[in-house]
Amino acid sequence: MLTERGWAVLGAGGASLALWVGFGEVELLVTGVLLLLGVAVAAASSRSAAPRVGVVRRLAPEAVHEGDQATVELVVTNRRRRSLTGVVLRDSVGTLGTATFEVGRIPSAETVVARYHIVCRPRGVYDVGPAELAVTDPMGLTELGGPTGPTDRLVVYPAVEDLAGFPLVRGRDPAVHASRPEFSHRGGEDFFTLREYQTGDDLRRVHWPSSAKRDELMIRQLETPWQARALVLLDLRALAYENEACFEKAVRGAASVFRHLAASGFDAELWAGGTATVASDHYPAAMERLAAARPLPRLDLRTVAANIGRTGRGGALFLVSGVPDPDLLGVHQLLSRDYRSTILLSATQTDSSSIISFQRAGVLTLTVRPTDSWSEAWMMATNRTWHGVSAG
Repeated sequence: MLTERGWAVLGAGGASLALWVGFGEVELLVTGVLLLLGVAVAAASSRSAAPRVGVVRRLAPEAVHEGDQATVELVVTNRRRRSLTGVVLRDSVGTLGTATFEVGRIPSAETVVARYHIVCRPRGVYDVGPAELAVTDPMGLTELGGPTGPTDRLVVYPAVEDLAGFPLVRGRDPAVHASRPEFSHRGGEDFFTLREYQTGDDLRRVHWPSSAKRDELMIRQLETPWQARALVLLDLRALAYENEACFEKAVRGAASVFRHLAASGFDAELWAGGTATVASDHYPAAMERLAAARPLPRLDLRTVAANIGRTGRGGALFLVSGVPDPDLLGVHQLLSRDYRSTILLSATQTDSSSIISFQRAGVLTLTVRPTDSWSEAWMMATNRTWHGVSAG
């Protein structure tokens, strides 16, 4: 294909021939013929040097948080028996931008490395590549090439804030409180249910009193203690948010809480769209769900809560939303039987009176504006609840 310079030369050649027809000047004819001949020779030269290359992309890291930097390295190998000249290499990262390298000459069987850095924002899942390699003729009139090499993925997680401690979380016994849950990571001897023995089960897990009573072997199925479980539910209803900044603040709040719970040993689950929750032992998948989260114009959050309630395992419930409304309160009410403690994180620019309904229902509320800090609001809530317990 022609470059911008090639189109300009082609246009000048055509104009010279048109003027020759009108005025009959031989010089115009010669000029036009030479310009068009130059374009033809350049096209033939470019075709004879058609690139045949191998491209390998190295992306490090493949997943980052919003605002972090990633490095992309392209390794290009010339597989022709002759040198490639006038090589231009381009590589695109979704909507984040395109890197262009004027490589110049690549000798036969030689390798060149092109490297660039990306400041990763906003959050999202981006396709990287395929790279585009083009070879131009010595005069820069024509260009031959196209997409080459693989397509990779760059996942930009939401920005997160460091949280410290935990707001008051009640156990099944309302008289028992702890600054953080006490538990074993994947169950303990004091937390189990019973099920029938299956071939291959560890006989050391047989619960003999129950086996004798039922006249069949019963196995202790260890469970994570109730106080060590949590669900983070991100409200994806577009109507819950005043603007995009509030939604982005909510996404960052959900990411911060989920990371804090996972790092603290909770058996946490996240819902941020899709048909099912994602557990903390699949942390990258959960954060990718948040990276791709978008507000939805039509979403029945109560139906989502009802589905979660059928499979949910209880614990603490973290509702992350914008302006709280009766539908969100209904979600709390639907899940309150299994999730005995609820914390509402609200990202809003205005003071909403609806927050009082949640507080009357026993929900601990944190409200921030898009420019405020989740970590500060979290710490204030932690201090407030514990001071309240001490004063009582």
